[in-house]
Amino acid sequence: MTPDKVIDLSQQALYLIAMISAPMLLSALGIGLLIGMFQAATSINEQTLSFIPKLMVLLLSVLIAGPWMLELLLSYTRRLYLSIPGLIG
Repeated sequence: MTPDKVIDLSQQALYLIAMISAPMLLSALGIGLLIGMFQAATSINEQTLSFIPKLMVLLLSVLIAGPWMLELLLSYTRRLYLSIPGLIG
C-alpha cells in the first residue's frame, strides 16, 4: 500500500468524522449559546440548567440528521470495501 493511498483514506475518514459530528456539535453549540445568554441576562448561575435542553436538542438533531449520517457512513464503508483489492496490489 502506497503512502498516498493511506493519506487519501485518512483524509476521507477525517472528513467523514467532521461531517457526521457537525449536526450534533452545531446544535449543542447553538443551544448552549442561547442558554448562556439567558443565564447571563437573568443572573441564574445554575450549571445543570443547560443539561436537559442540550440533551433534548442533541436527541432531536440525531433523529433529524440520523438517516443522512448513516448513509454517509454506509457509503464510505462500501467504498472502503470495494477499494480493498486496489489497496493490496
